[in-house]
Parts: sequence; C-alpha cells; structure tokens
Amino acid sequence: MSNPYAHIVEALDPQKPDHKFYNLSKLQDARYARLPFSIRVLLEAAVRNCDDFLVKQSDVERILSWEETQSQSVEVPFRPARVILQDFTGVPAVVDFAAMRDAVKNLGGDPENINPVCPADLVIDHSIQVDFNRKSDSLQKNQDLEFDRNRERFEFLKWGSKAFRNMRIIPPGSGIVHQVNLEYLARVVFDQDGFYYPDSLVGTDSHTTMIDGLGVLGWGVGGIEAEAVMLGQPISMVLPEVIGYRLLGTPDKHITSTDIVLTVTKHLRQVGVVGKFVEFFGPGVAQLSIADRATIANMCPEYGATAAFFPVDYISIKYLEQTGRDPENLSYISQYLKAVGMFRDYSDVSQDPEFTQVVELDLGTVEPCCSGPKRPQDKVAMCEMKRDFEACLGAKQGFKGFQVASEQHAASVSFQYSGAEYSLSHGSVVIAAITSCTNTSNPSVMLGAGLLAKKAVEAGLTVKPYIKTSLSPGSGVVTYYLKESGVMSYLSQLGFEVVGYGCMTCIGNSGPLPESVVEAITQGDLVAAGILSGNRNFEGRVHPNTRANYLASPPLVIAYAIAGTIRIDFEKEPLGVNAEGKEIFLTDVWPTREEIQAVERKYVIPAMFKEVYEKIEKVNERWNSLKAPSDKLYTWDPKSTYIKSPPFFDGLTKELQPLKSITDGYVLLNFGDSVTTDHISPAGNIARNSPAARYLTSRGLNPRDFNSYGSRRGNDAVMARGTFANIRLFNKFLNKQAPRTLHLPSNETLDVFDAAERYQRDAVPLLILAGKEYGSGSSRDWAAKGPFLLGVKVVLAESYERIHRSNLVGMGIIPLEYLPGETAESLELTGRERYTIAIPEPLTPRMIIDVKLDTGKSFQARMRFDTDVELTYFHHGGILNYMIRKMSDNPRPPDAVYRQD
Repeated sequence: MSNPYAHIVEALDPQKPDHKFYNLSKLQDARYARLPFSIRVLLEAAVRNCDDFLVKQSDVERILSWEETQSQSVEVPFRPARVILQDFTGVPAVVDFAAMRDAVKNLGGDPENINPVCPADLVIDHSIQVDFNRKSDSLQKNQDLEFDRNRERFEFLKWGSKAFRNMRIIPPGSGIVHQVNLEYLARVVFDQDGFYYPDSLVGTDSHTTMIDGLGVLGWGVGGIEAEAVMLGQPISMVLPEVIGYRLLGTPDKHITSTDIVLTVTKHLRQVGVVGKFVEFFGPGVAQLSIADRATIANMCPEYGATAAFFPVDYISIKYLEQTGRDPENLSYISQYLKAVGMFRDYSDVSQDPEFTQVVELDLGTVEPCCSGPKRPQDKVAMCEMKRDFEACLGAKQGFKGFQVASEQHAASVSFQYSGAEYSLSHGSVVIAAITSCTNTSNPSVMLGAGLLAKKAVEAGLTVKPYIKTSLSPGSGVVTYYLKESGVMSYLSQLGFEVVGYGCMTCIGNSGPLPESVVEAITQGDLVAAGILSGNRNFEGRVHPNTRANYLASPPLVIAYAIAGTIRIDFEKEPLGVNAEGKEIFLTDVWPTREEIQAVERKYVIPAMFKEVYEKIEKVNERWNSLKAPSDKLYTWDPKSTYIKSPPFFDGLTKELQPLKSITDGYVLLNFGDSVTTDHISPAGNIARNSPAARYLTSRGLNPRDFNSYGSRRGNDAVMARGTFANIRLFNKFLNKQAPRTLHLPSNETLDVFDAAERYQRDAVPLLILAGKEYGSGSSRDWAAKGPFLLGVKVVLAESYERIHRSNLVGMGIIPLEYLPGETAESLELTGRERYTIAIPEPLTPRMIIDVKLDTGKSFQARMRFDTDVELTYFHHGGILNYMIRKMSDNPRPPDAVYRQD
C-alpha cells in the first residue's frame, strides 16, 4: 500500500540521495510548530507508517489537531522503532512466544509466523543477588551463584536468541538495562532501510522512561502488550495531554540530582499527571546533564506520567560524543532533528510549544532530601528525617505509620556479630545499597559518593560490619571511572564493594541479612531501615525485615550507613566520632558540586565507554559457553521448575467464543489504596511457608535452591502460587498484613492460592475490590497473569496505574472503575456480597454497566476498556489469543485490528 505522504520524502544530504526522511515541514501546516516535541515524534511515526489501513490519514490529522483533541480520549496508533526487555519480563515473553508457536501450529498455521518484526533487545540484569558483600571477591562469587541458579533460564534465553529473528540478548554482567540503553543501545535517530527517523521504544520495565532524558521517546508497557508490538502490532493509545514542566534557576552547590528528582516526583504527584506526558523546558534544563535528566525521567512511573521527555539539544549531542558514539552518526542526528524541528534550544522561548498545562520549579529552591518510608513520592527533607521517622513510628499503620506503642519507641536489642556486641533499635540501618538505574547512570552522584567516602575514611570514620553494604553499578563504565579517579578503594574500605552489575537491592535481590541481625529485629519487633539509591521502596520489596526503606542519593546512602541510623539530624548531630574522639559532621565530608564536576571532566571520557561496550556481547565467557537447542519449536522439559509451557492457550479455538457474564462472583481479596504490583506478584525471596515453597519442595528442591519469584517467572505453577504472596499484603477481610484471605463460603482463613483453588473447584468467578492506584509500581505482567490463573475475572477499583490496567486487558480481565465520587465505603460494600455483572452487547469504550449484588442492591461502574482495540482483545479473551488467531489465519504477520473512526 502506498504512503499518501510520499511527496514529502527528500534526501537529508544531496550527496547521499539514498538516505531519505519524511520532511514534516513540507506538510505546510502551522499546527506542527505548536505541537509539543514529544507529540511530534508520534506524528512522524504516523506519517512514515501511514498506509490508510494500519495507520490512516485521519490518525495523522488527529495528531496534528492535538490542541483541540487532547482531552477528548482520541485514539491513535503508534509504531515504536524498537522494544527493550529485561530478563524478569523477557523470560515470560519468550515463554509466551514459544507457547504461541505451539498454539499456532495446533491451529494449522505456520509457527514461524511468531517472530519479532520490531527489533528487540533483551538485557539480562535482574537475576543477580547480593549474596556476598564487603569482600573483594564478592562480584565474582555473586556472578558465579547467578549462573548456578539461573543456568536453565539462561539456556532458554539463548535458545530464544537463536530461534527468533530480530532479538538481541545482552548477557549477564553487562549492567542495568536502562543504563545500557542510555549508554549503548540508544540511536537517538535511526538510519534504517534508507530512511532517517526518530528513535523511539516501548519496554517491559516501567523505568523504560529513563531514555526520555536523552530525547528518545519511550515508556513502559505490559509484557503482554510488548509482545504484540514485537509481532508487528501498533500500540493503540489515547492521545495524551502534555504537561509543560518549566525549570528555572540553578541548584545549590550541595544539591544532587537525586534531591531534584525526589522534589519533582512529589510535585508532579500533587499536580496529577497520571496517563499524561510531561515535557521539560525552560532555561533550567540547560543546567542539567543528560545523566541528571535521565534520573528525572527514570522516576516517571513514581509520579505517574506515561513519559517524561527532554527534547534533544546540544548537551544531548555532547553526551553522545562522551559515550563514544560514531562521529558520522552524530552529524546526521543533529542535521535530521534540526530539519524536522525536533532539535531544542532551551534558552529560545520562541521554540516553546503549546502545552495542556504549565507548571514550574525553581532549581534554587531544592533542598537535600530522602523519600519514604514506604513510597517514593513521600519526600522528606534531610533536616526533617529524624523527626519524621519518629512521627511515623507511632502513627497509625499506613504509608507514613508503623503503629508502634509509645513505650516501645526507645526499645533496643543487643546481639553478637563476628565476636563483638552491637545493638539495634527502631530506625537502625541494616541495609545500605548504592543500586539501581536511577542513580548509577549518573557520574556526578557516583563520584560524589566516592569523594564523600574518601573524606570520611581520611577523617577516621567507619561503617558497622553488620550493616549490609553494597555497590551495584549500572555498567562497567562506572567501575572504570571510580577506579581511575582513585575513589574506589575508599568505597571498599567503608564496605561498598562492587557486588554485581544489575538491578539488585532495588528489586528485592538484596540477599540474606546476618541471622543474628534478623533475630534481633524479630525479637524486638523493630522497625529496621534500609537506605538505597533506588527508585522504589514499597513495603516488602527491599527486604522482608526492613519495614522502613528510604530512597536517597548515593552520598547520603553512605552517610546514613556511617551513622548507622535514620534517627539523626545531620545539621546538629555528628556523623560519627573518630579514634581520636573528634566529632565529624556531614558538612565536614560532603563534596561540593564544583569538586565533583572537576573530577568528572577529568575521568569520565569517551575511551572508557568504547572499551566497555565494544566487548559487551562477548566478554561473558560462561554465557558464551552455554549450549542451547536450535529447534524452532521449544522442547519443554516436564521436570523443569523454571521453564514451563503456560496454560493460557489450552483449548483455544479458531472461532471466537461468546462473552460470558459474571454471575454470583465472590470477592477473593478486599484492598485499600496503592496496592502495588509487588503486593500482587512479588519479585523477592520465596518464603519457606508459602504455597510456592510447598510446590518446589514437592518437586524435590531444598529452600536454598528456591531462588526468587522474579527468577521463576517462566513457570506458571510457581507464579500462580506466588500471586498475592507478599507478607505486607493488607487485606480488609483480615484487617492485618498477611498473604492470606478469607474463603467466604467456609469462613476459613487460607493462603490466597489455596482459597482461589477452592473457588475454582466450585467453578465460582472471582473479583478483587481495591481503592486508588491499583497496580502501581513495576510493569509486571505476572501481576495480571497470576490473578487470571487464580480465576479472577474482574477487578473493581477507584483508579488504576496505566500499565497494570493494560496488562489486565491483555489477559482478558475486566477492569471496572467506580463512578466519580463513589467508593466501596460510600456504596457500603463489605466484600462479602456476591456480584453479578451482565456483559452487554455491543460493548463500547469506557462503557458504564450495572453491578448487582445478592443483597438486592445495585450500582453502576465504568468498564475501563479505553479503546476499540482493547475491546477487540477482550472479545478474543486477551491480546495473545487475538495474535494467535491472526497468525494462524495469515501467512504473514497480522494486520492491526480495525478501529472506529
């Protein structure tokens, strides 16, 4: 099919007539110059891919009319340039692809139709754990254990890299997916098949938005939706509102990028940006390095936006030079972006586009801060940390409360560790981790931490040996410049040894605490603390024994590790006392912005990036030596406890089945606000008394071989049993934290899986009741797949996190939303009622339907299928079922579903 915009194609360089681009200025449409830069990327993709079938001219017109249509729930397609995955989400995606090949074959189609059409990169970064720390060989030991535990998963992924075209695997030990994306994988501008066009992507990790800091539009989607994109489906999205975030002023010399991002996170949570794009502009942007911008963009899920975009400017190009990109590529990147009006000069107000709303922040007002103790948006000024924590101790159980009786606030428990006696109390730091993509991509905060460590060691300060300290850089480049600048040895002396390259403590791979520490915490029922330079601190995520977890900059992580407690006012109390009895304060060892920048300019150089990334795909010898089958269909091993063919497609027919109403459904779980995907489908350790543990034990495994839930996402039997297995799950039926629920017919309290199994035996449909922000947190497809396998047909909530709602739709679960102003409380729902929901025909997007109770009461709720495409998926029983049916019918990748104009 011909492109109706072929007439605006021209050569970017007359000397290279075979390298062309769609010159959007030739649309001769005044609306283009008023569009936000992020919307221009959507427009270019629509113009380039327009064939009046998959992408229509009416879609292009809708995007051009963004100013008039942004608030009208207008649906448009988007075809990103690529997909990025990490291994926790990548393994289930490859499992699904393998199972889809089997299903297509069973329906009489060609199984090789199941193959990525859109390029996909998978970075193995989530498997490594902090089993060893504080010793120089910790890195090697942790990497060896990672391979021993995950060999089967890695062999499966290697099979996938051979069996599927267009899929590249970056081996373990290379770094964190988002930092590798920023420093190596990002193109900024694609030069593909004779055309230049903007780099763009979706990823199966919510922090995919980190790449927005480099001017590459990207965001996280559910793994299920990503699989459809890989198979050639455009994303169907509602054209978003765009909040303009004007940055002004200059940060104080003691302010870090972490302080800025925690301030922005709290501010944008207050503004309300869920489901919207945020685009940064104003003279303050030029004060921020690409690493600073990436840190802000990384936290986008924590303030709820879809994307947090910094258009490309001269600092972006300088960053590409610094990270060793090809000089020839840099010339066409700048030339192309200027030609299509996507190159930004932040000091030029005439370039400022129209926005839905403008908010601003004066960087000069930012103060040092942390965030916690249970949510990333709960910013706490550093000077308020002690008072705030002590207030949280006695406050009612909740996001800012632990409900500890006042007479217990001074409780202390002594314990022995390595032959010496120590004591723990409420607020004692037991985990201190410099970890996650948020900060380890940023040389300024990493070198700041190193310089602070140097000054602290020289001042005679130490970290108590029982505190689990760790440093997990985002890439090998970080270790390179820490060593070259001479600060690595000081970090090591304080216990911050390199323990691995990957997402570790931030995703719950913090490993075990010393037994004597755990016993002391348990004995005193202490609210022990974790301090980490991560992006998430939800309950039960970091470690089961750290009930308070605070996000902080890498230098502050070290400061709190030295102090040994959260209950310290750094302005008034010393960080520690050295061997001479001298009090050392934080101000004595804190490096200035100027000190850090001088070291960064000297030691963070292009040669480092080139050396590290030239060998990234070949350097891991254990990965290189892995043997994997070469068959196009995967041979499932029935003995495997890691990789198992999922039951999602059992009994799938070519013909659509009629939709079934929900009749007399029971409520499986009754929740309040902010239930996260960590609550729904934890990624951390498998408790020894859990249904998943019982299953693994029945398969002959010992507890030491359980590994984590995240590592077992290729096995549905483990993951179904791990659904709602978080020990911090608060279920209103029980009115306490526990991974259990009430089986309503018998009034017995059971593990959630066991209760669901009983309901399924009786063929009873299940619902979940929830409050605001249901499914916030990581873009975890098992948070939808798990409930599906438990028999959940409907979730009824006040509001949803964007990615999780999409995942529910992808699995054929109905996301219902209370009407404005209504809640479970206002409707007097106890959760003990039985629910009947008739599914009307025809369904329309965001349709209001009736919910009837066995008590005789009824109310209405909105069905959150937001687009016609989502309704099509629901009719098929989920997005993957739809793809299988299309692939079975077609000798080529399927056309997109029809959308109503």
